[in-house]
Amino acid sequence: MTKRTQAKYKIDRRMGENIWGRPKSPVNSREYGPGQHGQGRRSKLSDYGIQLRAKQKLKGYYGDITEKQFKRVYKDADSKRGDTGEILVGLLESRLDALVYRAKFVPTIFSARQFVNHAHVTVNGKKVNIPSYRVKAGDVVEIREKSRNIPMVIQGIGSNERDIPEYLALENNGTKVTFLRVPTLDEIPYPVQMEPNLIVEFYSR
Repeated sequence: MTKRTQAKYKIDRRMGENIWGRPKSPVNSREYGPGQHGQGRRSKLSDYGIQLRAKQKLKGYYGDITEKQFKRVYKDADSKRGDTGEILVGLLESRLDALVYRAKFVPTIFSARQFVNHAHVTVNGKKVNIPSYRVKAGDVVEIREKSRNIPMVIQGIGSNERDIPEYLALENNGTKVTFLRVPTLDEIPYPVQMEPNLIVEFYSR
């Protein structure tokens, strides 16, 4: 098992929820946390703890991005007019690695980040290798032709584990996708409940 896979499973167990909805998640059979004290009795969370857990869960869902990156996205959301929590999840879904994952080009958000890093995709015909690149409505993301036979691409496209959300339009046998619009919270197919309003409270303390 790779360190990346171990880290992914630890996030699930730390949260106590199968945050990606994967059938192989250890939470399906072991609901306690990782480590030698994982089976200890869990104390009741304070309001701060609940808010922190909501932040860690959403941050972990997008590949456990760094606190610095996540806070930067939050500040960007907070600077815009409207519901900060809604804007926050919309900005996270606009990341290139998130779109690659949503389009099922690859099986996991972790492999999506690696896939983008290795320049396997184009945005509007141009190579982009920055996972945090922000995709805009109308942008077209496509797997480069020479990358379409990579095993994890074949696995991702052929998987029935997830559905493609309505804010994406797939073409070319699943190797090309158009980002139709920035989604709202209720459009994003999170397998577990995400509470961006608690994250707003966390950063507003």
